[in-house]
Amino acid sequence: MNSMLSAEQAKRRKYENLDSSFIFVPFGVETLGPWGPEARALFKELSKRVIESTGDPRAGSYLGQRISLAIQRGNAASILGTVPRCGGLRTF
Repeated sequence: MNSMLSAEQAKRRKYENLDSSFIFVPFGVETLGPWGPEARALFKELSKRVIESTGDPRAGSYLGQRISLAIQRGNAASILGTVPRCGGLRTF
């Protein structure tokens, strides 16, 4: 978790010169699960707002599932990007 905090701090430093009309929140998520403290706080706030606007108490859960799927797809793309392309699978 300490690495997650330092990753969020590094992102904050990287974007410290961003125009003040933007709100920047570093969204640190480890590959296998844990979210950084700022990512969790942002997610809680977004979930609350989605639930309020839709009236569906499950909306926050759906948002979490969508984010988790996006992370999994990104992980899969990263892995597949390291595999050499071939004409197909061979069976031995």
